[in-house]
Amino acid sequence: MNIYKNINQLPDFNKAVITIGSFDGVHAGHQKILQRVTTLADEIKGESVIITFHPHPRKILDTIPADDTKILNTLDEKLELLEGFGIQNVVVVPFTFEFSQQMPREYVEKFIISGFHPAYVVLGYDHRFGRHRGGDITLLKEYEKEGHFKVVEIPRHEIDDVTISSTKIRKALQSGDIREANQFLRYPYVITGKVVHGDKLATRLGFPTANLQLLDKDKLIPAEGIYAVKIEIDQVVFEGMLYIGKSPTVQNKDLMSIEVNIFDFDQNIYDKIIKLSIYEFIREDIRFDNLEDLKFQIAKDAQMSRKALMAIHESTREPARITIAILNHNGADYLDAYLSKMEYSSSKYEFDIVVIDNHSDDMSLEFLREWYPEIKIIELSKNHGFAKGYNIGLQHIETEFTVIINSDVLVTENWLDQIIDGLIADKTIGVVQPKIKSIENRDFFEYAGAAGGFIDAAGYPFCRGRIFETIEKDKGQYNDPVETFWASGAAMVIRTKLFHDIGGFDGGFFAHQEEIDLCWRIKTAGYKIMCFPSSVVYHLGGGTLNYENPYKDFLNFRNNMYMLTKNANLSALLWIIPLRLVLDGVAGIKFLLEGKPKSTLAIVRAHISFYVHLPLVFERKNKEFLCIRRCRIGRSNTSGRYVGLIVWKYFIEGKRMFSQINI
Repeated sequence: MNIYKNINQLPDFNKAVITIGSFDGVHAGHQKILQRVTTLADEIKGESVIITFHPHPRKILDTIPADDTKILNTLDEKLELLEGFGIQNVVVVPFTFEFSQQMPREYVEKFIISGFHPAYVVLGYDHRFGRHRGGDITLLKEYEKEGHFKVVEIPRHEIDDVTISSTKIRKALQSGDIREANQFLRYPYVITGKVVHGDKLATRLGFPTANLQLLDKDKLIPAEGIYAVKIEIDQVVFEGMLYIGKSPTVQNKDLMSIEVNIFDFDQNIYDKIIKLSIYEFIREDIRFDNLEDLKFQIAKDAQMSRKALMAIHESTREPARITIAILNHNGADYLDAYLSKMEYSSSKYEFDIVVIDNHSDDMSLEFLREWYPEIKIIELSKNHGFAKGYNIGLQHIETEFTVIINSDVLVTENWLDQIIDGLIADKTIGVVQPKIKSIENRDFFEYAGAAGGFIDAAGYPFCRGRIFETIEKDKGQYNDPVETFWASGAAMVIRTKLFHDIGGFDGGFFAHQEEIDLCWRIKTAGYKIMCFPSSVVYHLGGGTLNYENPYKDFLNFRNNMYMLTKNANLSALLWIIPLRLVLDGVAGIKFLLEGKPKSTLAIVRAHISFYVHLPLVFERKNKEFLCIRRCRIGRSNTSGRYVGLIVWKYFIEGKRMFSQINI
């Protein structure tokens, strides 16, 4: 992370996405804003820039009581937290009285526009700036055209969360309620200080302590008492107990001490900077009649602290191994109907759920925030479609496996367990899909994927359980695990690193057949694509784009040509492309005879779009070849590819069932 403390020597940021604030505490409310900034910067391939102030403006303007000017973070603590949340650049503005006296328009023109040339300015609905807080978000929006930026207004409820959180954290710390403070912070409260010499009383009592001198006198110190803590010394973490108080048993002075006893530790750490993370309040500071009673109580405190830290360790959830990523666009009804079941996806493996929202304008976000506040939401500024939407949303996912699943899918309990078992057991498996059945007719397979995807010599995809418009009844005939050619984007599990290294989905597809293109590249790198039918999900189908929609026809025909051109070798393309021109023409005539002229027109538009964009398709083909070479684990895998023409089998020979095709 880049840190700038001289606002007169700033670099030219690339498409800067900026937000402005004190960010004291960098707590849960702030974290939502930071996520909005980083997601937007990723989306536009720009830079995230946080503009913060030091010292805190309250210290200079003195508009509130002195007791309330205590800060939750020192500057260094704040910067470390911001880096941990993925911020690329932080500008620390020296806050002075003179700076606060800028007129609002001067602040916008000279500070924001001239200083940062932002692409986006992310601010709360009630953000005020300039002399006497005279500027607001309405004034800032007047400069959007002139300054070539857009204002992203953070809604009232999120800003209220920030204010409420800050107040509650301070009150919780001042009352010793460290659990509540940590809950709002979403990390343990930290005190950083330098180890200095003390009076050695604790050593004489058998519990040597490191006396801490704060690095910032304005740091808010929790209520007096004993706390269970973890101590970081030279990047090594130890456990211990912290004392904050005035040593009433041995002195009558009003001198506050901050001392930490580090368990099982005997090194000399004088003058070192150490960081304390406070986890649990043990007891209040009290006066004892004699030193023996104090010594006895300290021993009990150590025992209680060890016990508290052990309980915290045991209750701490293992890091998630899986991310379930749901792409949503105006799917509030589907989220309401199916999201609750997603929480029962595995009893064996830890997983997180992420909703990537493609700029919904229904009640999707409000629904998620009210009913599923624990679920991470990645908000995109526009509808990027399935392919690019997932690419942007998954950029920072680092779990071992990623589940790509539609919002209109109903999962069964523990459906992920056998899939993850298989991926762990066989490192050559890149992608797995479950058996996909219809929600509306649960005895039948569902169009999008059924019991595994295959492809013919001309590039036409079909499935075990579905060929063209013929969907089979599930009688258990395809219950064996099988290697396929492609897995359905309606519900698939992929190795996260493989997804990133192979280049993700092709964003140029927008939607439809991007998963087949991805799987083709993965198979070219030598991996296997599998279907495990013992795992079952139910798909509504057409929930995101109706199967009868002509735009769907356009995407399917165009993207299929894209996919063939990118993945088939040139000698094969010499006969495939002319053949597809004829066969797609026949399909267009069929649509016309069925009274679907818009679908016929969609095929014509698809071919025109393909030929117009052919240079870009070859450009992507060359880039993806390098990704495939980087990921290669063996020879190109052709399992699941039918060497004949499924069109001939289906329409001429009348073979409607997958079992009738000899693959």
